[in-house]
Amino acid sequence: MVSRADRSLFSEWWWTVDKFLLVGVLFLMFAGVVLSLAGSPPVAERIGLDSFHFVKRHIFFLFPTIAILIGVSFLTPRQVRRAALVIFVVALALMFLTLFFGHEVKGARRWISLAGFSLQPSEFMKPAFIVLSAWLFTESTRQSDIPGNIFAVLLLAIVVSLLVAQPDLGQTMLTVIVWSAVFFLAGLSWVWIGALAGLAAGGIVLAYSVFPHFAGRINRFLDPSTGDTYQVDTALESVLHGGWFGRGPGEGIVKRVLPDSHTDFIFAVAAEEFGILLCILLVLVFAFIVVRGLSHSLKNEDAFVRLAAAGLFLLFGVQSVINMAVNLNLMPAKGMTLPFVSYGGSSILALALQMGFALALTRRRPETGRLTLRRMRPAGAEV
Repeated sequence: MVSRADRSLFSEWWWTVDKFLLVGVLFLMFAGVVLSLAGSPPVAERIGLDSFHFVKRHIFFLFPTIAILIGVSFLTPRQVRRAALVIFVVALALMFLTLFFGHEVKGARRWISLAGFSLQPSEFMKPAFIVLSAWLFTESTRQSDIPGNIFAVLLLAIVVSLLVAQPDLGQTMLTVIVWSAVFFLAGLSWVWIGALAGLAAGGIVLAYSVFPHFAGRINRFLDPSTGDTYQVDTALESVLHGGWFGRGPGEGIVKRVLPDSHTDFIFAVAAEEFGILLCILLVLVFAFIVVRGLSHSLKNEDAFVRLAAAGLFLLFGVQSVINMAVNLNLMPAKGMTLPFVSYGGSSILALALQMGFALALTRRRPETGRLTLRRMRPAGAEV
């Protein structure tokens, strides 16, 4: 048992970190291992690998994931900001190199090999970018002579340019949505709102005109007869096949022909084998993490902490909603993982960094103003 009288670094962390948020994230990690056992063997067998190849790798990545989550949560807000700057610069450099030296998969260059591991730099860029944007918005409001909003827009333009060049329109949309939400929370004027809305609409129209695969996904969503909807249709069949209580662990049938059952469509596998009730539980856990995190962040008196933490939890929540909506055919298909549940080394490590930042920012800290007042107040004086 950790005593409150103990002034060690671990004791301070233990009594200030939100344990409910931590348990929620760890629950999702555990669910990811269980669902990896359900969804990944058919995929591994189809491509000639050992049945538990992806399960073993998922568990292998789980150890550094937990270490990153816990370790990063020890940081102070200033250390979070500095770490985000370093990670952002490195991730941008790797994203640029990926365009020339990355692996091409289905016409996209998003992964680069480092020390024998395949890394997706854009996954690590997202949380760092949100933290830096929050800091720039905060500085813009604190000091009118610092053009923080302009710098934030320039950073967004650089990030969007690199993502579109890969191309990765799903991550582009996710990043822009969350960045815009943080900007809104920072108190942007209606002029900015109108300009951003116009740019977003123009960007969607341009992407529809320039990228055939993007246009194809929207067309198939609006009218399934215009193209191949096999994966989405199979995912829906998997959900319906499970009913309320599922067919049981390892008893899924439709999952065996679902191409990305271990990554983008793991939610459909959960529905088939464990039922709609488990899916509802997962939705509730995701919602709990986001709502509790936003509640903590919006109560914080530090503007930077408030914006950065809110942005990180929104990033987590929007990504979750997009993945589950695609599984249920509620929006056009996008290659996006379900946080901590889907298989993917870069994804789970980057999410650990993201939620580590969020836990660090939402830790309970003494209010500086009140502490100063108490020190200055004479003994026995009334408030």
